[in-house]
This record gives sequence, C-alpha cells and structure tokens, in this order.
Amino acid sequence: MGKVPVIDLRDCTDCEACLELCPTVFRRSNETGQIEVVDLEDYPEEEIAEAIAMCPCDCIAWQEP
Repeated sequence: MGKVPVIDLRDCTDCEACLELCPTVFRRSNETGQIEVVDLEDYPEEEIAEAIAMCPCDCIAWQEP
C-alpha cells in the first residue's frame, strides 16, 4: 500500500468540503460523527490532492505507511 490520506481532527472545522469533493475516500463516522478516511487499497491521488487544496483548515495530508 502506498501513501494514505489522513485528517488532523484537531484542526478540522467540519466544513464537509472533502465529503463533497471525494466521497469515495472521506465519510462521516456513524459512531463519532467526525469525518474519517475510508480504508482503501489504493487512493485516487488527483481527487485527494484537490481535497487537500480546497480544505480551508489545511487539515488533510498524505502519510507514508
């Protein structure tokens, strides 16, 4: 598995931009109510790059495994 997107929930304002831009990767947890990253084998880099660029809080980043 390559790099994985992560969300820094301390900085997230719950704007839902990532949910709109990349719903296959980001979802709202039924348990916590917070936005989380879906566990995928491969992540669509272009879509996630757009979500990173559009995030008003800069709380989405790539993490190397």
